[in-house]
Amino acid sequence: MLNEFKKFAFKGNVLDLAIGVIMGAAFGKIVSSLVTDIMMPLIALVFPAKPDFTKLAWEGIKYGNFIQITIDFLITAIAIFVFVKAINTAKEKMSKEEAAEETPEVDAKEELLKEIRDLLKK
Repeated sequence: MLNEFKKFAFKGNVLDLAIGVIMGAAFGKIVSSLVTDIMMPLIALVFPAKPDFTKLAWEGIKYGNFIQITIDFLITAIAIFVFVKAINTAKEKMSKEEAAEETPEVDAKEELLKEIRDLLKK
């Protein structure tokens, strides 16, 4: 049973998942800081006072906190989208550069032989 657990725990998918969860938590802190420390102060520049909806309520229903969390979520989602878009663009650029490096250069003699072959075919 211990051997089965070792096989399961150290299988590639499980380790990848664990790394993904840990990296996701760390990235979540970065995005939260981006929203709290950078985006919200920028929004505060546009509005006369820092927007804080958390204190809005009607008959004991605290709908303001829901509005604040929704706005935070939207800003977080936009930030993640921008990060993922930038990473995907960088990956595409790197793969194009690798593909360009892999194409072998044709020797001048080979090019000349190909032209002669094509002329003989005509």
